Amino acid sequence: MNKLKSATKHLYLLGLLLLMVFLQYCKSKQTASTTFEAKTFENPVTYNKDISPIMEQKCTPCHYPERGKKKLLDTYRATKNNIDDIIHRVQLAATEEDFMPFKSKKEPLTVAEIQLMKDWVSQGMPE
Repeated sequence: MNKLKSATKHLYLLGLLLLMVFLQYCKSKQTASTTFEAKTFENPVTYNKDISPIMEQKCTPCHYPERGKKKLLDTYRATKNNIDDIIHRVQLAATEEDFMPFKSKKEPLTVAEIQLMKDWVSQGMPE
């Protein structure tokens, strides 16, 4: 009978220990999830608020209607579909043939503007 009480006691303690570990794991997952959400939505970057003004300022007249003779980048969909190429080209050296804005027609994008584009991509490219 003593062995049965001792075995029950050990099982009870083991169960309690497993429950504590499980609860700690759940708490750490919840904290990590909350932290990620806070980072993602703390300063959301949107196309209309942040990206469109950069595109309009730095990519006209070549990529906008009226006088645009190159691939048009004047809409959310066009920018979203071409964002990887845009980011690649604006980061090239100004001496590279594919560097944008082409032949210094406009000032190059600033580090902050390029980072906004990268942040927009990492946040899922909200409109």
